[in-house]
Amino acid sequence: MMEFLDEMILDNPVKNYLKVAAVILIVFMLKRIISLYLVSLLLKIFNNAGKIDSDRFKKLVVKPVGWVLVIVVSVIAFDKLYFPGVWHFRIYGYSTKEILNALGICIMIIALIRFLLRTVDFIALIMKQAATGKDDRSEYQMISFFRDFLKVAIGIFGTLWLIRSGLGKPVGPLLTGLSIVGAALALAAKESLENLIASFIIFFDKPFFVGDFLKVNNVSGTVERIGLRSTRIRTTEKTLVTIPNKQMVDGIVDNVSMRTQLRAEIKIELNINTDPAKLDQLVNDTRKWLQDRKDDILTVSVFLQDYSKNGVTLFTEYFTPPANITKFNEIRQKLILYIRQRIEEIGLELQTGATDIRFVKDDLPQPPPPNPII
Repeated sequence: MMEFLDEMILDNPVKNYLKVAAVILIVFMLKRIISLYLVSLLLKIFNNAGKIDSDRFKKLVVKPVGWVLVIVVSVIAFDKLYFPGVWHFRIYGYSTKEILNALGICIMIIALIRFLLRTVDFIALIMKQAATGKDDRSEYQMISFFRDFLKVAIGIFGTLWLIRSGLGKPVGPLLTGLSIVGAALALAAKESLENLIASFIIFFDKPFFVGDFLKVNNVSGTVERIGLRSTRIRTTEKTLVTIPNKQMVDGIVDNVSMRTQLRAEIKIELNINTDPAKLDQLVNDTRKWLQDRKDDILTVSVFLQDYSKNGVTLFTEYFTPPANITKFNEIRQKLILYIRQRIEEIGLELQTGATDIRFVKDDLPQPPPPNPII
């Protein structure tokens, strides 16, 4: 048995191969347990760690940590073996040992960069769960913005690291060359750079947030995502519209969600020969009906607006809080039915031949669909 273990294969004894295989197998079998333990140490930093969805938690961090462990341990273990002499030959001026060494470093760097990207998603998820209130929408938007920004920065840093450490190429001359090429690309990608700058303007100026209902460029809908290049809006027809950030900054954006009140207006033209006492009674009854609903109606204005050959115009205007559009529509319907009922009870007549009953209000959105945090 000992003779077999000491037998040389490709310049290495069999026992060394078995040791390397055993170490890699043990780490591979225990990678989930080890990664869970390491990530649990990170969780202790955050107070709200218990609120994290376990499935998303495992998907984001645990698997990348496990594979980083396996890859690093595998590369270190293989480095303990002697490189076989029969494998010494050159390909395009590079020896096989140099190629395999560079390949191992590249794999480790890629695995580490993937782990860092998932870590950014993981930290952003925790911070978003801490900012769940309406008053924290600004913080929520800041987290999403910097999450995307950091991932882009990590991607650029990882690429340079891969070139420098993995391929062994100096980064300085490359950056010098890229600066010249970058100037040309900047001119070619002028619109993309403008959209990137516009994303910073949206972030700092805060004209709208994720979840707001907007009207911009003949598009109405709910903001689902604000990215580095564009803003995505879910329309009332449930389609997804992508608008470049530059248009969101340069265009006229009507943020319906930030309105302070909802306004309703009703105009009814009554017969020109109507008894003034009956008109006064209708005005007082309508005003009283609205004033009795102080919890739902903020301000009320009811009066006779006009007297002409077309009749006597009864004008009714009121404002409600913006929070509940369903409640607003219910009040509107009840008021219309009440006015119609009072017109019949008092014995009033609409102006014949020039009857104009109109209900005028600002364009109101349908209740927007719920938006996920992530």
